[in-house]
Amino acid sequence: MHHPHAIAGMIARLHDPDYSRWAHQIKRSGGCRQPIHLHGKVEHYDQATGQLLHRYTTRTEPGGVLRVPCKTRRASRCPACAEVYRADTYQLVRAGLVGGKGVPETVNSHPCLFVTLTAPSFGAVHVQREKNGKVLPCHARRNAETCPHGQTMSCTERHSADDPRLGEPLCPDCYDYDGSVLFNAISPELWRRFTLALRRRFARLNGLTVKALRAQASIAFAKVAEYQRRGVVHFHAVIRLDGPDGPDTPPPAWATADALAQAVQHAAAAVTAEVKPLGRTFQWGTQLDVRRITMDGDLTEQAVAAYVAKYATKAAECVGTLDRRIQPLDDLNALPVREHARSLIAACMHLGNHPGLAELRLTQWAHMLGFRGHFSTKSRHYSTTLGELRAAREEHMRAEEISTGRLPLFEEDTVLVIAHWQYAGQGLSIGEQLLAAALTGHHVPNLGGPDDA
Repeated sequence: MHHPHAIAGMIARLHDPDYSRWAHQIKRSGGCRQPIHLHGKVEHYDQATGQLLHRYTTRTEPGGVLRVPCKTRRASRCPACAEVYRADTYQLVRAGLVGGKGVPETVNSHPCLFVTLTAPSFGAVHVQREKNGKVLPCHARRNAETCPHGQTMSCTERHSADDPRLGEPLCPDCYDYDGSVLFNAISPELWRRFTLALRRRFARLNGLTVKALRAQASIAFAKVAEYQRRGVVHFHAVIRLDGPDGPDTPPPAWATADALAQAVQHAAAAVTAEVKPLGRTFQWGTQLDVRRITMDGDLTEQAVAAYVAKYATKAAECVGTLDRRIQPLDDLNALPVREHARSLIAACMHLGNHPGLAELRLTQWAHMLGFRGHFSTKSRHYSTTLGELRAAREEHMRAEEISTGRLPLFEEDTVLVIAHWQYAGQGLSIGEQLLAAALTGHHVPNLGGPDDA
């Protein structure tokens, strides 16, 4: 049943004389759930004569504001904008595998791997185990040990995929919460060191120095971070071999996928990163997955691109934490989160007070359980950029505005553009969110709370 405030908000908006213009703004924003509201104007002048050629002002817009998309990548905040980000990430990753978007199609013949780097164990947690399509007991142990806190370290249940206990420790008192959030915080540095070690090892396998390798071959990356249910990140990466000038040149014949896989396995096992103030050293987990990407095999470029893009719009929701920052004065016991997530957040807050750990910014990133890195990154030469994809989309929209007469056609070199914009708020009421979902075909938002306009 719909919230009464939502129904009232829908009726008010539908009866607004400016509804059609409001609906046009919503469609233009792609159905963004939390659009940015702007006051202002844009004026076009002829540089030679000073004549005003065109003026746009928000005074005539519904509510006196222009609504533009928030452009968040997080599906938990705005599914519409996150879908645009997901689609762009898919195109970016796929272009680096088969070409397009400025990348030559010959890149599809370059050796390419899909690699998953995992986190080490910080204590036994409830998991769903499968073998040949059959769900196995979680942690079945005949002579299971009893931990110092009196908990038998065994679980014979066959957990379903939606069991809320998945990822939670068998014994919370034994679990290394500090280690978990510190690993998240240090993982971007661990990834950086992995890429350096990979190049060194690949060069050495082929009897070269790193400098000599750069003159003959290069290695490109595209990676995304994914949270496991236990609250730690692991990285999925596309790793491709190119010639010295990137995807435009083929790698030499000796630069093979097998040699690259050997280098990946060595680098993943060799690199470490230390949190010196605490004397703790971290490395990747022992579970390393290295697979060859083929255009017609079990692991195709479409599957890889779709898999990477899916996680580009997610954060730590699966762990049961929040998608907003937590303030130091917030009552942790009152947060609407799972107990496991609460303990991870508490570890961030506690460690964040350590003077030697200030650069890890654990307090500011407690809602992300310590991880503050970019969720998706790539090498400069891997493929196109998200910025270039957005620019192409904006140019297409501008051309459409010109073709329909909503924007005049000017010679850009002869026109001076003066813009004045002011932030005027953000978001839609719940009733407006329902209308936006109907207009654009996106999922109807959760109506559990009051209007948030």
